[in-house]
Amino acid sequence: AFEKAAESGGSAAVEDAPAAASPDAGLSSFVSEEKVVSDRPELGSARVVVSGGRGMKSGDNFPMLEQLADKLGGAVGASRAAVDAGFCSNDMQIGQTGKVVAPELYIAVGISGAIQHLAGMKDSKVIVCINKDPEAPIFQVSDYGLEADLFKAVPELLEKL
Repeated sequence: AFEKAAESGGSAAVEDAPAAASPDAGLSSFVSEEKVVSDRPELGSARVVVSGGRGMKSGDNFPMLEQLADKLGGAVGASRAAVDAGFCSNDMQIGQTGKVVAPELYIAVGISGAIQHLAGMKDSKVIVCINKDPEAPIFQVSDYGLEADLFKAVPELLEKL
């Protein structure tokens, strides 16, 4: 195939690079560290996950999901649509471009069930959805589905727990 390379005869010189004058050359600096601190379990390892989607209509409505998650001892997640709309932070995103979760109970509230979202939660043991659109794809993968307005169903659920 190829001829064997010569074992000697190269003309390049090998030199040690000079050390930097100081470890900090002034090119970068530490600004801050921000940690999300929560009493809720970590999203990726939670036994229960309550997620909201575009159907939540606003980030102001996510506290109702937080209350539900707190009562069930779970974490709160979101669909990409909810994150992109600014309803919540991107560390809550579940799906192909977010976190993958496999809790014992996954509650999808106002989530249509786009294939990208399903990729992040399809291994959940029991999937429950609340959506007013009976044609939403989330119903196809759910073990239990409630066709209802989430703004009536979730407060009623909170009252019963």
